[in-house]
Amino acid sequence: MALFCINRYGGEEEKQGEEEEEDAEAKARARVLLERLRQQAKARQLKKQQEAQPEGGEGGLSGGADPGLSPGGGKRKRRGESEEQSCAQGQKKLKKKQRPRSSSEERADAEEAADGSTPSKKKDSRRKSDVPQERTEADSEEDIKQQENRSNLKNKSSQRKKADEETEGAGTRKKENSQRAEGSQSTKEELSLAALEEEANPPPSSLVVLGDYDRRPVQKVQPFLPQWLAQPKLVQKRIKDNLVPIGEVPGIHPRLLKKLQMNGIESFFPVQAEVIPAILQSASNGYLVGQGGYRPKDICVSAPTGSGKTLSFVIPIVQVLLDRVVCQVRALVVLPTKELAQQVSKVFNIYTDGTGLKVVLITGQKSFAKEQEMLVQKKVTGYYSLADIIVATPGRLTDHISQTAGFSLTQLRFLIVDEADRMIDDMHQNCLNQIVKAAFQVENDSGSNMLFQRTKPGPITAASSCYPQIPLQKLLFSATLTQDPEKLQQLDLFQPRLFTSVYSEKKTFGVGTETEQDTKKYTLPEGLSQCYVPCDLNSKPLLLLYFMLKMKFTRVLCFTNSREASHRLFLLVQAFGGIAVAEFSSRLPPNERQRTMKEFEQGKIQLLISTDATARGIDVKGVNYVINYDAPQFIRTYIHRVGRTARAGKVGVAFSLVLRIQERRFLRMLKDAGIRDIKKHPVKGNSLKPLVQKYEEALCKLEKTVKNERAQKRA
Repeated sequence: MALFCINRYGGEEEKQGEEEEEDAEAKARARVLLERLRQQAKARQLKKQQEAQPEGGEGGLSGGADPGLSPGGGKRKRRGESEEQSCAQGQKKLKKKQRPRSSSEERADAEEAADGSTPSKKKDSRRKSDVPQERTEADSEEDIKQQENRSNLKNKSSQRKKADEETEGAGTRKKENSQRAEGSQSTKEELSLAALEEEANPPPSSLVVLGDYDRRPVQKVQPFLPQWLAQPKLVQKRIKDNLVPIGEVPGIHPRLLKKLQMNGIESFFPVQAEVIPAILQSASNGYLVGQGGYRPKDICVSAPTGSGKTLSFVIPIVQVLLDRVVCQVRALVVLPTKELAQQVSKVFNIYTDGTGLKVVLITGQKSFAKEQEMLVQKKVTGYYSLADIIVATPGRLTDHISQTAGFSLTQLRFLIVDEADRMIDDMHQNCLNQIVKAAFQVENDSGSNMLFQRTKPGPITAASSCYPQIPLQKLLFSATLTQDPEKLQQLDLFQPRLFTSVYSEKKTFGVGTETEQDTKKYTLPEGLSQCYVPCDLNSKPLLLLYFMLKMKFTRVLCFTNSREASHRLFLLVQAFGGIAVAEFSSRLPPNERQRTMKEFEQGKIQLLISTDATARGIDVKGVNYVINYDAPQFIRTYIHRVGRTARAGKVGVAFSLVLRIQERRFLRMLKDAGIRDIKKHPVKGNSLKPLVQKYEEALCKLEKTVKNERAQKRA
């Protein structure tokens, strides 16, 4: 125990000694630094005094006798020698800096600094260079003081001296100044060379630099997509070369095959041949449960406009519901516009005719009370559904979910979202959330219905598999389906499958194989030809008249960016005369829009000026030309506009009137989407001159018509 105590306290004394030595070294270094700072301050003061000293004093000192024999001259010589010595010592110092110092030398320096002794020959190279500098600076201080005293005395006598002596003194002064300048330049050059050598061979340092500044090429971040997006089921996009006879598609009911033949359909398009069997397979065990008792996978379809997407979900849904006994809402189709909802409702009515299935259209064209009577019937025992399939727009549907008593979606089996990208972008996501919430809502009625009530999907357990549940399957269709996983995540899809025709034609693949997608984002109809016409703002109406009257375009669908623009263009063409023209926009009532569409399909109207209301999914029959009077701002708008022609494998042409300011942006937008087969179609100004006079008269008529309409609105 005693030995332990001795060793312990002995170790503490040694530690204290080491700490004292370290403190002494630190103090010595601080003293040296302080001395250097003081010397630098003194040197700066001396330089200021030399600069402030008048030139006459120097002349007085140098004039009279030989400068080499005068005391001032001797001192200058001594100063030059001291400067040469300091330069030589500086070079030695730079050479010795490269040699690393040993620990013994550092300790000796620290002890000498602590004792206050003068620097010895064994000190570091830095100390050696400091000593001569201190001595020369001290000598220079004394010399300057003596020079100042003597200059004051000799200034009086210098006035009495002759002009030749003054000239001699000025000459000697110039020589001395030139010698000083040469000496200072040589010292500066030597110091700069030494600094360059020091930079080339830096002394070893204990500092560690983290990281480096090497320029490296920035790697492009590749988007990470889920497997179902990265490896979709590819669908042939050439319609004419890949038609499939309706008898070769497995699983279609004979009753529906007869309906197809009665409507003149002998073969399916590639999208229909792939999607119809997939939906039928998911409901092969009936609509109460999925295959094997599991929840069926959701399906997403991205195919060009006019490729038959509507029929690809109408046929399987009608076939699955053929054997239903109780009328309940089993299928719900949500569409963004009224016209598109009417079109889909007509297709459903064709194939449900004679089956007992009831299709109800909810778009707000009828009164709310009338639509309630079409949806629900109240009896003594409760409310009964009158619809098996509902085709609706988002706004009207949410009103019925919240306000119509007895309207239930708890038996919903299929949720079809057509034009899914617009449903997401146009903030209809709240509508989809309300539909899903209503589908999983628990009813208050007790009895046998409790057996088939479902809960929100979760992990499969023994309790969840004891009783059957009606699965909710989502089917998404669009020509411009988004590839953004964040947006698709909002739809809460379950193990989705993607059928797409967007791929590179250079890649070879067989039936049913899966390959990686190309950078091409969208696919256009096969028979579509695209052109753009660079123009000015004033010549756009003349170009439209030129196409209709001189080029003899027929059945033209013309798009504008607003309903005001479409109305004014309609009035202008009507005032010009010679063209059967009509407008189609949301400012017209539904009955008038239906009548206009029928007349256009019959050929009575040759030019239909419309907003983007007809650009989404509406199948307008017999469109030969599409003219984008106002260039679209987004690529999706362009895809849906030009997709109104060249439908179902037919031929069509799309013209875009692009302002010269918009030309670069318009072409870049198409290039980014993978569309590069658009041609430039310039129209010469001479071809428009015959139309100018009549066009100006039409503008005067348009001005009067617009004033009359404004007056009527005010009244």
